[in-house]
Amino acid sequence: MSAEFSFTLNASDGPARTGVIDTPRGEIRTPAFMPVGTAGTVKAMLIDHVRETGADIVLGNTYHLMLRPTAERVASLGGLHQFMNWPRPILTDSGGFQVMSLSKLRKLTEDGVAFQSHIDGSRHMLTPERSIEIQCLLGSDIQMQLDECPAIPIEHGAARESMLLSARWAERSKRAFEEKSKPGQALFGIVQGANYEDLRRESLDKLMQIGFPGYSIGGLAVGEGREEMFRVLEFTTPHMDAARPRYLMGVGKPADIVGAVARGVDMFDCVAPTRSGRHGQAWTRAGAVNIKNAGFADDPSPLDPGSTCPASRDYSKAYLHHLFRAGEYLGPMLLTWHNLHYYQELMAGMRAAIAAGRFADFVAQFRAETGEEIV
Repeated sequence: MSAEFSFTLNASDGPARTGVIDTPRGEIRTPAFMPVGTAGTVKAMLIDHVRETGADIVLGNTYHLMLRPTAERVASLGGLHQFMNWPRPILTDSGGFQVMSLSKLRKLTEDGVAFQSHIDGSRHMLTPERSIEIQCLLGSDIQMQLDECPAIPIEHGAARESMLLSARWAERSKRAFEEKSKPGQALFGIVQGANYEDLRRESLDKLMQIGFPGYSIGGLAVGEGREEMFRVLEFTTPHMDAARPRYLMGVGKPADIVGAVARGVDMFDCVAPTRSGRHGQAWTRAGAVNIKNAGFADDPSPLDPGSTCPASRDYSKAYLHHLFRAGEYLGPMLLTWHNLHYYQELMAGMRAAIAAGRFADFVAQFRAETGEEIV
C-alpha cells in the first residue's frame, strides 16, 4: 500500500493492459470495474458483500451526495469512507453529468452550471472549484474534473466549443485540487470531443499539457451505440499516456467492457449490473437472462453452480423467479449480488488472460459463449 497515488503497468497483450493502481487506501487491480454507490451505498448490497465480490474500489456520485445529505455533513461525520463503512478506495465523479441529465432547470455559463435540485427544487451553483471542494469534503481518493458531456450526435462546431469549455474547466479544477486536496489523492482529466477524431486529439493534447495522474474518456455511452463507441476508442486510446490509467466513464455491459479492454482501457463504472439485478436480469457466462420469464418457474438449477458467490450458487432459478413474481426484496438483492460477482469474475479473467498473453483466446471464448460481437 503506497502513501502516494501511482500506476504500475505489469503486462500488455496487444492494446490490452493489466496493472495496479496504488493508493493510500489500497491497490486497484486493472482492468477494474467500479460498482456504482450513487448515494453512499451500492443499491441492494451490504458493503461487505461488495468487497467479497472482488471489488477494489467503488464510485460515489457528487451530485447526489452534495444534495443529500450534503458534502459538509458527510465531512463532519468523518468522510465518505467512514460514513458508508468502505475503507478502500473511492472514486467520485464531478457531478456535471447528473446536473445535465437530472436537474429540473439548468443554465450553463463559463463560470459553471446553475441548476435546480431534482429532489426539492432548491437552487445550486456547480463550478469547477465547488465540484473539487465537494469531492475533497467527501474525501474521495480519485476525483474528476468538472466537464460538460454533450449528447451524440452533435455538430462539429458545437462539440468543439463544449470541449474547449471542458478544457478550461480542467485547468480550474486542477488549481482548486492543488489547493484543497490531501496527499495521496488524485485528480483525473476528462477527454471530450464527441465522436470527432480531431477534437478528441485536441482535448487530449490540452489535458496532457495541464498534466494529470490519470485520464478519463467522457462523452461516450450516451446513445451512440457500441460500434461507434469502439471507433472513438480506437482513435483515442493510442494517443493517451501509456504510463497513466485510462478510465472509460459509464461503461458498460460485459461486451462493452471486453471490447474496451481490447482497445486499451483500464477502468470502468456502470449501473448495469445493479440496475439489471433490481429488474430481474442476470448476467451469466452464456449472456443475459431474464429471471422473470415463465420458463424459469420450474428450473431447479442455480445461476452458476461452480461460483463462489452464494447468490449465484445456492438459490435455484425457480426460487429467484418466484421472488420476483412475489415482489420480494430478496430477489433484487440476490440478483444484484450475483451480477456484481459476475462482473468481478470477468475482470479477473481478463487480468489473468492479459498476464498470460492469451487475451485473444479469452475474447474468442467470450464471443462463443455469449454470442456478442465485440470486434
